[in-house]
Amino acid sequence: MRLDKFLKVSRLIKRRTLAKEVSDQGRISVNGVPAKASTNVKVGDELAIRFGQKVVSARIERIQETSRKDEATGMYTLLGEERIPGDDEE
Repeated sequence: MRLDKFLKVSRLIKRRTLAKEVSDQGRISVNGVPAKASTNVKVGDELAIRFGQKVVSARIERIQETSRKDEATGMYTLLGEERIPGDDEE
């Protein structure tokens, strides 16, 4: 499944167009490698997504074409959340 579609279906990112923009800006990596929206992802892949001043890490547990809101969180496991120090912090 394409990275941008997985991010939308799993609800890690709300809209597919936003998922595409974020990945094309180089803010998402799959297994430590920067990924574009068209990158194919599979079960077991680890994602690192940069949202502003934090990086969220998740492992893909399940791939499915559609999901209800209550099923979406079962598609991945959050591995951690790391804050990136900004220029104004020491």
